Amino acid sequence: MRGWSGPLGMLAIVLAIALAARLGRAMRPYLLATLPLVISILLVNTFLYPGATDRILTLGPVSATWTGLAEALQATARVVAFALSVALLALTTAIDDLLDDLEHRGLGRRTIFVIGSAIRTVPRMIERAGEIVDAQRARGLDTEGSVWRRARGVVPLAGPMVLSALSEVEERTMALEARAFSAPGRRTTLRPLPDRPAERALRWGLFLAAVVLVGLSVSGRFPLP
Repeated sequence: MRGWSGPLGMLAIVLAIALAARLGRAMRPYLLATLPLVISILLVNTFLYPGATDRILTLGPVSATWTGLAEALQATARVVAFALSVALLALTTAIDDLLDDLEHRGLGRRTIFVIGSAIRTVPRMIERAGEIVDAQRARGLDTEGSVWRRARGVVPLAGPMVLSALSEVEERTMALEARAFSAPGRRTTLRPLPDRPAERALRWGLFLAAVVLVGLSVSGRFPLP
């Protein structure tokens, strides 16, 4: 959604939920993680926006423009809204509960496996990298000091990282086959999660509202500001 209404509305909803769940401090790392992308968006759009002539200031061969700044701020709002909404999902939703509920609703087990693997990939890689660094330090590898010394330590870390990832994929495949992952038929869910009527109504209402809003925006009958 271009403009201000979509991103700012999403940010307001995310912040309200985060404050209600007392997750303001936990969301700070996710917000800081967007800084490199946000800085790039601000600089590129503000100084290199094509066709803009309303200059703010000139620095050598490039000029900052009000049009580029407005576009940069709108793009920043979209990026931050997307990042914080994903962070809110990760901080408030237990992955095991999410996957169990999806399976209970009839989603295919292969699709559930792909979703679970995608969500767990980054946390698992960070955890594995920490384990490898600790193991290599115990063997005498120097991973601190100057930039050159740290760069030399990347190769001894990258090899075990890739090999352990491949080994984990093989072990997970064997474990899934041992648990009849490819067997036909629908599995029985032993732990169905509670779902109140009010929550179901709100969920369907949000889904239908999103479909209608996107449809009107695409058709041009209701362009989003």
